This record gives sequence, structure tokens and C-alpha cells, in this order.
Amino acid sequence: MNSLVHVLAVIGGSILLTFAAGRLTDLLLRRADARHPETPLWNMLRRCRTSVRVLLFAAVLRAVYRQIAWEPLQEHEAAVGRALTLVLIGASAWCVVLVTSAVVESSYARYALGTRDPSRVRRVRTQVTLIMRIVTAVVAVVAAAAMLLTFPDLRAVGTSLLASAGIIGIVAGVAAQSTLGNLFAGFQIAFGDMVRIGDTVVVAGEWGVVEEVTLTFLAVRTWDERRITMPVSYFTGRPFENWSRGGVQMTGTVFLHCDHTTPVALMREKLREILDGCEAWDGRGWDLAVTDTTPSAIVVRAIVTAKDADDLWTARCTVREHLVAWLTEKHPYALPRVSTSAAAVPSAYADGVSKRAPGSDA
Repeated sequence: MNSLVHVLAVIGGSILLTFAAGRLTDLLLRRADARHPETPLWNMLRRCRTSVRVLLFAAVLRAVYRQIAWEPLQEHEAAVGRALTLVLIGASAWCVVLVTSAVVESSYARYALGTRDPSRVRRVRTQVTLIMRIVTAVVAVVAAAAMLLTFPDLRAVGTSLLASAGIIGIVAGVAAQSTLGNLFAGFQIAFGDMVRIGDTVVVAGEWGVVEEVTLTFLAVRTWDERRITMPVSYFTGRPFENWSRGGVQMTGTVFLHCDHTTPVALMREKLREILDGCEAWDGRGWDLAVTDTTPSAIVVRAIVTAKDADDLWTARCTVREHLVAWLTEKHPYALPRVSTSAAAVPSAYADGVSKRAPGSDA
């Protein structure tokens, strides 16, 4: 009975000590956040309090469990010690990932607030995302390896595996050639500034915005809310359009097929009137000209500018809709049509034709 009370006392004391240390750490982080409101680091570090408590609790129990004079615990002392060690390693890895994430996200937030160039912000965001994935993967692998090394039987297995590491490395390299290619392509995209999260791209005939970039794949959100998942090696081995690279400002065109009698000058004035009332137009430039002609119609091209791809799409649709409506209402004769009647013949020529007998030679 005394042994059981001793066990409960040790566990209860460990819980109280862990809770007190966690509360003290959280209080210090709150005060630091209040003193330094310009950085979100201290507030983000508060997300680590759960992992810190688990880490402290496992560390305290790992340090004092041998002092507990309880027969069932003493009989399984090695197993209990290994279990506490595994929890300690897992909690340490969890804490490292959260702390690293808080530091990286805080640095990115401060950079984003102090930078006015959206392209640079998207580039840093892409790099930060990939860095966090790499850090998480490395910490997870190291933690898993440390856990496996706590088992004596696995140490011998590891020694035998190291002896054949050369052959296994060659086989693994050949088998994972595609995966490794995507992995290196992910690094190239992240640090080569080829494509970033938030960029507007056209790939495989689809227009969309880059939503997620990982070490192996890239997700594009199309205008109709579909997600296209593509390997990152696609963007390093094939051409694609990046409308956000070199600045997000864009110029677009609207083509209209009209009749030869279209009042182009009035149409040009109407285009300027439409753009003056269009919020999507950024005012940088505009134009309207006849770019082609066919036996039945002319091709009128209107040029508009906008601050990004979304506004450009809106401006093009607005111009197309209003110009067609204006032509329909004010100048219906300017709409393209197919002639089904004979052409009008000049009166003098018609009189000469009527005087000749049908079938007579000219």
C-alpha cells in the first residue's frame, strides 16, 4: 500500500511540476509578447506549450522512476525506461518542429509586412513552406532512428545494413530515380524563383493559381475551383506560362468581328467611355484598331490593361459585353451578317443590261 502511495505521489508531483513549469513558460511568453508587439514570435511560441509539458513530464519521470520501490515497476524496469525514452524522443522532435515553425513563420510575417513587392513575398513564402517540410522530414527521420537505436536487437540489424549500404544505395537510386528527380526539381523551383505560391500560371491548357508547392508535387487551383496536381518535374522540363513573373500587371485583347460599315472612330470613343467606368481597368493604356479584314467582315481589336490577371479577365469581359450591346442598340448594321440577296447594280449599268437580249453576246 505504501508503495502504491509512493507511485501516486511521484506521478502527482511530476504532473504538478510539469504544470507549474508550463504555466511559468506561458506567462513569460505572454509578457515577452506584450513588450515586443512588433514580432509575432513570442505568441507563436505559445503553441509549443503542450509539447513542452509532455517533454518535461517524460523527462521528470525518466529521472525518478528508478527510485520508486514498487515491485511491478521494478520487474519491468527496462521496458518502462525504454517507453519513457521513446516518449522523450518523440516529445523532443515535436517541440523542435514547433519551435522551428514558429521562428520561420515569424520571420516570414515580418518580411511580408516590410516588403511591398508581392512577387518577393510569394517567393519567400514558397521557400519557407519547402524549408519547413524539409525540417519536419529530417527531424522525423532522426527521431525515428533514435527510437530504433534504443532497441538492442535493431543495433545489430543496423550494423549489417551498413555493410551493404553501397549496393542498397545503388538499387535505391535506380528505383527512386523519378522520386529523386522530383525532389531536386522541388529545390530548383523553390530557390530558382521559377514559380511561387500565388502565381497565375497556364499549364496543359489550364489557367489557374498555384495553391501549394511541395518537394514532389505542385497544386494549381483553376478558375472553376478544380485542383490540378502535377509533379514538380513538369515545371522544370516543359514550357509553361507564368503571368505573375516579372510583375503582375498585364495587357489583354478583345477581338470583335464586325461589318465593313462599322463606325470605327465612334467605336473607339465608346471603348474609352466603357473603360472610364470599369473599375478593373488600371488606366495604364488602351487602344482600338482594325487588325484584319475578310470578304465578309473586319476584325476589330481592343487593348486593355489591368493590375493583375483577375482584373484583366473582368475588364476584357466588360469591354466585350458593352461593345456588343452598344453596336446592337446604336449601330445594328455594324454587326456581322451573311448576304443572301444579289448585290445592288448601278442604274446606268442596269439600263444597258436590260436593252440586251437574253443570251446575246456582249
